[in-house]
Amino acid sequence: MATFTLNINGKKQEVDLDPSTPILWVLRDHLNMVGTKFGCGIAQCGACTIHLDGTATRSCILPVSSIGDKNITTIEGLSENGDHPVQKAWLEVDVPQCGYCQAGQIMTASALLEKNPNPTDEEIETAMNGNICRCGTYLRIRKAVKIASES
Repeated sequence: MATFTLNINGKKQEVDLDPSTPILWVLRDHLNMVGTKFGCGIAQCGACTIHLDGTATRSCILPVSSIGDKNITTIEGLSENGDHPVQKAWLEVDVPQCGYCQAGQIMTASALLEKNPNPTDEEIETAMNGNICRCGTYLRIRKAVKIASES
């Protein structure tokens, strides 16, 4: 066991746990932040995507010991009132069906737009590749990212 001080959504959080514990389980099981979802456990589906210093990162395989002083942003910290341009576009286009993958999709899209505010359809597709949606809402996702980029 070790003690880690993490900067999550702009707040310092202290946790005492095994250094190999993935950040996903730190968030969900130790800090009760359940917006980040478990999907595959091997960083292939994107449901667990968070931002690590602004970069979309899969949290299911990222050990807490590797975080250091990097800033973590979860879906809960993306915006206080759910009014981030990506979140608003998601609602406008009515993207979610079951909704399970949507937090990871939104986190990936918002990281893309932070780095590239006006992406082409191809750039959107490349950035979102690997975020799996069992419901197949990919066309609505791309449309929502486009709308958010115009905000």
